[in-house]
Amino acid sequence: MKLKVTVNGTAYAIDVEVQEEERPTLGPIVIGGSAAPAAPTTAKMPGASSNAVTAPLAGSVARILVEEGASVEAGDVLLVLEAMKMETEITAPKAGKVGAILVGKGDAVQGGQGLIEIAE
Repeated sequence: MKLKVTVNGTAYAIDVEVQEEERPTLGPIVIGGSAAPAAPTTAKMPGASSNAVTAPLAGSVARILVEEGASVEAGDVLLVLEAMKMETEITAPKAGKVGAILVGKGDAVQGGQGLIEIAE
């Protein structure tokens, strides 16, 4: 490429060689994760009977406030779950006797896991 440059009133003709830079290209853009389908997973927890009071959320058992064989009324607090430093009281949905306590203090539980069975 020829250029004309003037310096202090004197014109100069200059040959300029321009080398084009190789610019890196971007790789493929993936939105929403990997291209491979995710493998199905299964949760392992004991099944709950129809009389079981289940955990509404994942957490750990902070306190158990009833014993097996104890009579409870609807709304009585059975146990307390702790999740993310918040405590959730789990109450009896109906009146009856505590048939079985399915968890222990400090146990980690998943949402939907049976906690306490109430027999009528």
